Amino acid sequence: MTSSQFPFDKTGFSTAENEKIIRNLKEETNKPVIGYLCCFAPPEIIAAAGAIPYRITGQPGGDTSPADSYVEPYGCTYVRNVLARAGRGEFDFLDGLIISHSCDMVQRLYGIWTYYHPLSFSYLFNVPHQVTPWAKSFFKRELGFFREKIEQFTGNRVTPEILRETIGRYNKNRALIREIYELRKLDHPPVKGSEVLDLLMAGGVLPADLYHDYLQSALATVKQRKPETTNKPRIMIWGSIMDSPALFEMIEESGGTVVCDDTCIGFRTWEQDVPPANDPYDSLSEHYFVNFQCPRTDRGPGTERFKYILDRAREFRVDGVVGYIISFCDPHKFDYPDLRDHLKKEGVSMVLIDDNYSFEPSEAIKTRLEAFMEMFC
Repeated sequence: MTSSQFPFDKTGFSTAENEKIIRNLKEETNKPVIGYLCCFAPPEIIAAAGAIPYRITGQPGGDTSPADSYVEPYGCTYVRNVLARAGRGEFDFLDGLIISHSCDMVQRLYGIWTYYHPLSFSYLFNVPHQVTPWAKSFFKRELGFFREKIEQFTGNRVTPEILRETIGRYNKNRALIREIYELRKLDHPPVKGSEVLDLLMAGGVLPADLYHDYLQSALATVKQRKPETTNKPRIMIWGSIMDSPALFEMIEESGGTVVCDDTCIGFRTWEQDVPPANDPYDSLSEHYFVNFQCPRTDRGPGTERFKYILDRAREFRVDGVVGYIISFCDPHKFDYPDLRDHLKKEGVSMVLIDDNYSFEPSEAIKTRLEAFMEMFC
């Protein structure tokens, strides 16, 4: 496959198209496909071991009945959605599964999935919940255990040299993504937020080299555009995992433009390079554990942990923040009241969309968004 097969303005990586792509890649390369649900288990290690990392996503609004017998109804709709997809055989192209302990529901997903739908390889990646020196050491040790297990599965040794080279390829992609985000700081961004999410979704499907070509092509396309001249409210999205452009499109249809975000598939993953270090596992620990701003990680009391969100809002000249929380997503729900109050104190308005991972009823959501946009007109 080449990057020309994925035209930026036509391919939707947030849809079932990504599974078609990964099946073709698997057939062409004859490499195992390892699915991962959260990037705490670094895809760089998966790629360095000679496998294809594939970020598992859900299908908003999809039928969850195959999972409802295994997961309580007040559990995360996103987890039930992913489990239902596994039950229907929609992930039959996966050779392995890696799930990080990002939250208790996701950890529960690992046990159910591997018991009822076992794969050739599976691994539960343990992640501490507090950022302390001993927790960082624990995380680095866990990276070593993970490397050993995936080496055994693929039969390929992950040397420090190979891992550093793989990290370098991923960092080149991060640099291109930051360049695209820089364009969103303009008065009239030449790229929509919904397009950027599709672009980032591609990073969970395409191998690093192919993704690099795709990003370069997308960046060249965006730079040639003539941006709109209409002034629109500049919006930041914060919240739970978002693997569908639905909310972005609703904001755009309501008269706003999404100029930045703070979600795990969004800028949280790509904002910073994996830092250089003599030991690549120190680099990965710093990036994925210390620097990755996920609400599931306790960073102490007070609102200092929200400073980076306020800094980003100012950097992108945001008018307002749209919070998106999937029902029963405790980490984000616990953070929301403090974040809302912190932003309000600094003069930044915020509205919350509490959703069951369906974006329905869409008209009700649009009405709230339209009312929010009117505040800035």
